[in-house]
Amino acid sequence: MIKHITFSISITFISWIVGMIINAFLIKTAFYQEKLTKLNFIRSRKLNKLIGIGVIKWVIKNTFFKLFNPKLKMKSKVDQKELNILRNEMTVAEINHLIAFLAVVIFALVMVFKEKYLLALVMMIVNMLMNLYPSLLQQENKRRLAQLEKVLNRKQPSSFATEVKSTSSAV
Repeated sequence: MIKHITFSISITFISWIVGMIINAFLIKTAFYQEKLTKLNFIRSRKLNKLIGIGVIKWVIKNTFFKLFNPKLKMKSKVDQKELNILRNEMTVAEINHLIAFLAVVIFALVMVFKEKYLLALVMMIVNMLMNLYPSLLQQENKRRLAQLEKVLNRKQPSSFATEVKSTSSAV
């Protein structure tokens, strides 16, 4: 069993590289811009909580996994340009993990055809934890980012209007 787990973790780490390589080619396509950047599998916060996205978030924030993509950190004060950059980085990470997830699914199916059912099962569990859940977490983070953008956009016009009033009253 330990052998299956270590093999599955190794395959999943390799799948990350596969995901990054394939995504590097896809990112330049219209399909990527029109379809892949807008994926949203689970919209419900309750369902995300129920399936344990919060646990994965905690693990990523509080273990060595946080070192894998340091670009996915938000400063305390951000502007729209920084939010756009962060959203793009999140999308890249999300698609990388989805591609990696699919690569491991294919590999697990090969194991099923070879009648190595336990290995395929362990592989899929590890794959879900290390590829599917991080992808779903990025989708949740992008939704949270959209809410932050709404707040940011509400503040900007009102401060702009205040500046315009003070400028026009001074004239």
